Amino acid sequence: MSAIIETEIGTARANQDVFSDILQVMAAGDRQIVAVTSDSRGSGKLVAFGQKFPEQIIEIGIAEQNLVGVAAGLASAGKKAYAVSPACFLTARALEQIKNDVAYSDNPVRLVGISAGVSYGALGTTHHSLHDFATLRAINNMVIVAPADNFETELAVRLSAQYDKPIYLRFGKKPMPLLNADETTFEFGKGRVIKKGGALAIIANCETVYPALQAAEKLQLEHNIHATVVSMHTIKPLDTALLAELANETQAILTIEEHSIYGGLGEACASYLLQNGYHKPFKIMGIPDEYTVTGSQVEILNHYGISAQGIADAVLQLLSIS
Repeated sequence: MSAIIETEIGTARANQDVFSDILQVMAAGDRQIVAVTSDSRGSGKLVAFGQKFPEQIIEIGIAEQNLVGVAAGLASAGKKAYAVSPACFLTARALEQIKNDVAYSDNPVRLVGISAGVSYGALGTTHHSLHDFATLRAINNMVIVAPADNFETELAVRLSAQYDKPIYLRFGKKPMPLLNADETTFEFGKGRVIKKGGALAIIANCETVYPALQAAEKLQLEHNIHATVVSMHTIKPLDTALLAELANETQAILTIEEHSIYGGLGEACASYLLQNGYHKPFKIMGIPDEYTVTGSQVEILNHYGISAQGIADAVLQLLSIS
């Protein structure tokens, strides 16, 4: 991480705030970078961007299908277009445009889903994006990235500016501490090992990686269980080499995501493992097949066990330890 950015963003900011900061830094030196928003420059933290670069931002209004179509047109003309909108609307209302105008037409649009997962809390199911991994995984020619912390977010945004394929970047609203991993490299399609252990592997992404790490530390302290924790920030393409390594080296695998248990990170891992002869204990943690309870993001995640204690309890059950 560069010193100038490190001093600006500190160690615990929301990933979508970091996205905005990095986009401004890049746009100052690259006039081809254009932000396209759907009445979301406030929620997308792009007010300052618009003030600094008024000729590099386009406001579409509440029209997500037009947002993606315009971004695709800009990308086809050589612009580095970032289509920024709440993840729940971007990947549902504009799915046909993502499929045809972006992926099928091979336009390198940077689709940016903000306030992802259950970030909108009590606004409820209409504003939750618990489908985006599943829908976009089924679309050919689409890279899906959900960074865990500010470090991963900065590098993902910087890499996306040089990437010449369609990509979906998913960011949440909650301040995320730096994970202090030994592994300090970042590459699309390569999972990042945050903590090493032999008992089992906990594979998570986006904002669920931090509680996974907390759970691992709790298990080590209270039960002498040493878990590997992985930030599988890229869901597609999945790091199958790392997944195979984890399957061979650990006794069980637990996946965690702020997404439906259907069609996301867990099922991507399960599909690969089962088709390659994996027969050890495996569990997917996420949001079950129901409309979520009402509450803040933290309250919702706690309700479904996506917390340090809930994850630790799931590990003990998976390992059949009472």
